[in-house]
Amino acid sequence: MQHGKNFKLGEYVIIKKPELVTAGDNVRISDFCRISSACEIGSDCEIASGTYISGGDGKLKFKMGSCSSLAAGVRVWLSSNDYVNELVTHSLPTVKEIQGNVTLGKYTGVGTNTVIMPNNDIPEGVAIGALSFVPANYKFEPWTVYAGRPIRPIKKRNKDNILKTLKALGKI
Repeated sequence: MQHGKNFKLGEYVIIKKPELVTAGDNVRISDFCRISSACEIGSDCEIASGTYISGGDGKLKFKMGSCSSLAAGVRVWLSSNDYVNELVTHSLPTVKEIQGNVTLGKYTGVGTNTVIMPNNDIPEGVAIGALSFVPANYKFEPWTVYAGRPIRPIKKRNKDNILKTLKALGKI
């Protein structure tokens, strides 16, 4: 695993393919996380305890923009069964899955126990509330708060205030 300075990795983290994981400066991955896919984590990010990032067997990638976070218990899936059109098993080689990269833009936050399905591009400034479900291929608007099962837009985030704070901290 390649990482920048001030990188903190919990004692009880499982990274199945560390050669496929990179992290920037000031990154913390807390205990009881499991990463079994390719990951690119920006600087000033946190992945809280109990988070899983899985699927794609290294062929698909999770990207996390700088100054972003995944709260405790978040599940990010890069591949999943298609419960409508296919058998629900991984043991048969002909079963097709829903697959795709998941990308979080800069300044994003995902709340506790949220599930993000494959093939999502979450743009800059998006916040997703706790206990939310993000279906595959969801169309987001930047700088918006989403929540629910399935998610829906709640309100716009205060972009000017957030960027002012980041500028004062020397992060932009």
